[in-house]
Amino acid sequence: MFTKMTYPKTRTVDISDDFFGTTVPDPYRWLEDASDEEVQAWTLEQMDFALEILGTMPGREKFKRRLTEVWNYPKYTVPTKKGSRLFYTYNDGLKNQSVLYVKEGDSEPRLLLDPNQWSDGGTIALMDWQVTKDGQLLMYSTSESGLDWRTFYVLDVDTGEHLDDVIKDVKFSSAAWLPDKSGFYYSRFPIDAKDEGEDNQNVHQQLYFHKLGTPQSEDKMLYERPDLPNSSLWEQVSDDGQYLAVYVGGESFTYNRLHYARVDDHNFQPLFDDLDAAYYFIGNEGEIFYVLTTKDAPNKRLIAVDINTPDELRDIIPENDDTIANCTIINGQFVVNYMHHARNIIKRFAKDGTFLGEVELPNMGDAAFVSGNADDSEMFFPYTSYLNPPQVLRYDFESDSVDTFFDTSVDSFDADKYETKQIFYESKDGTRVPMFITAKKGLALNGDNPTILYGYGGYDISLTPQYYSWMPVWLENGGVFAVANLRGGGEYGEAWHQAGALENKQNVYDDFIAAAEWLIANQYTSSKKLAIEGRSNGGLLVAAVMAQRPDLFGAVLCHVPVIDMLRFQHFTAGRYWTSEYGDANSSEEHFDFLYKYSPLHNIKQGQKYPPLLILTADHDDRVVPMHSKKFAAKLQAADDGNNVILLRIDTKAGHGMGKPTAKVIEERVDVFAFLAGLFEMDVK
Repeated sequence: MFTKMTYPKTRTVDISDDFFGTTVPDPYRWLEDASDEEVQAWTLEQMDFALEILGTMPGREKFKRRLTEVWNYPKYTVPTKKGSRLFYTYNDGLKNQSVLYVKEGDSEPRLLLDPNQWSDGGTIALMDWQVTKDGQLLMYSTSESGLDWRTFYVLDVDTGEHLDDVIKDVKFSSAAWLPDKSGFYYSRFPIDAKDEGEDNQNVHQQLYFHKLGTPQSEDKMLYERPDLPNSSLWEQVSDDGQYLAVYVGGESFTYNRLHYARVDDHNFQPLFDDLDAAYYFIGNEGEIFYVLTTKDAPNKRLIAVDINTPDELRDIIPENDDTIANCTIINGQFVVNYMHHARNIIKRFAKDGTFLGEVELPNMGDAAFVSGNADDSEMFFPYTSYLNPPQVLRYDFESDSVDTFFDTSVDSFDADKYETKQIFYESKDGTRVPMFITAKKGLALNGDNPTILYGYGGYDISLTPQYYSWMPVWLENGGVFAVANLRGGGEYGEAWHQAGALENKQNVYDDFIAAAEWLIANQYTSSKKLAIEGRSNGGLLVAAVMAQRPDLFGAVLCHVPVIDMLRFQHFTAGRYWTSEYGDANSSEEHFDFLYKYSPLHNIKQGQKYPPLLILTADHDDRVVPMHSKKFAAKLQAADDGNNVILLRIDTKAGHGMGKPTAKVIEERVDVFAFLAGLFEMDVK
């Protein structure tokens, strides 16, 4: 399909670093400076080159038409109940951004916020919203062009009028209201952090209280950790309004310290101050705190602790074979989401830990979380699968029954023609790994089916069944979609996560390679028709396995990837990732294992790599685009022109959060057209 490529020229520089006696050249270091005019010109040339090639791919108009059709279905979020009101977002189909509604009793829903009115093309997004306990005031945050930086606003729900309160330049924080509505807690970096440039470290996060009706300049700083400059803070007000819990994290991705204070004195005390486990405040009865923890329980357990005797821990729900994904107090009970072979199930327990029952759910789907308050007699939760978009279900505690609260369906897609199976395969070291496979019923196992294998494998994040709006188009064109639940994720608890972190990261790549080999051996597909796809840490995954097994794949879809494993920690949020990946600057051991798999440093001159589509965005301040740029430059230089290596750079977009619907569809059109050209698909 592709003719011989003539890539844009990329100059090199004579720069190298010394890592514990090993000299590592970095010839594309100059591409790290996104503000440099030469880098901007190079970026524009790469964008134009990629779009020119992608524009010639077959089936583009068919893909765009059909993707637009199947995307046009109602989308709801799970309601949040505050006072007598329900708050939720809704998209009637193709709006660039979902809109926020409030509903009270049997009255018609009322529009509160429509982000589609805030900018041309929907590039300003509603990212977060927190409502006071009585449902009277709403804090919401916005993001421009996908940036992690947020601005907070406050809305009177009754009148729809904005208050004067505006909080600017907030990053990695939400807001925790006091029950009396006098103000809220939030965290922020020092006020000049946003101006430090792309490679700023955003250190010394601090906890503030904003008193309603006062300017941000008068916000009171209540808590900081100058002794832990790399720590991050997260705040939570107890349901009774008496306590403020503060999570001190950042040094470790999955471990944290837990401190608390009474809201009337802000005299903070450590409850768990050793960085030896995860500690999540679930609720309290007076001075008895309920905490979900991995302390001596990698699958998590729920404990009770008297804040006056914090060394005495009492099990409420002990650890078992299924890991606890989350826990909430609703209707005076503990409602627990358990992860069972990469699917969430919901169980209920009395306050003393007595098992009360399991909420009955349909098969091969997922209910990722529940929403409700301590004294509610009902709760809401999403239910989705690879073949069905998320419905919002309602559980009634009195009748022990589930009904549909918000129904969704894609009218033009017949999901009954397809099915999802879960299989288990062996990785290189014999570890048993689960994988979901979605395809047409009665699929011919002839080794000739175009297949996308998706993975992530990191940060304790589990890949559970979920619906992708583009899924019908892939399946209707004979495609297979497989998701491997790799080590590094949270599917089997903290032990599973740690088995794919730091010096164990190669396990993740071995798991993914074994998944590909299983699909080929079982005749689902062949190497030439197997595409691998991943985002962010998953982008690192597909780039690393491509470098290790270039013969195994027919295409690579590499979204917003982490690529330079020796320098990632020097850019924006990268400092938070060292507990997951390691730090090549501070440890020779870390340098050794990072250097072995770092995609940027394992590209070989003249090696034939599979066709590669790298997708990033100009406003990604989470995984900065320099990773993708350096990767593309080195691959293009190493290639002899007989392959295709494209760098697609979206504009006015970030790491993916809040991306407008139109941009998401455009991106998927390019992805499918890329694959259709490679796999010679007869596009329907």
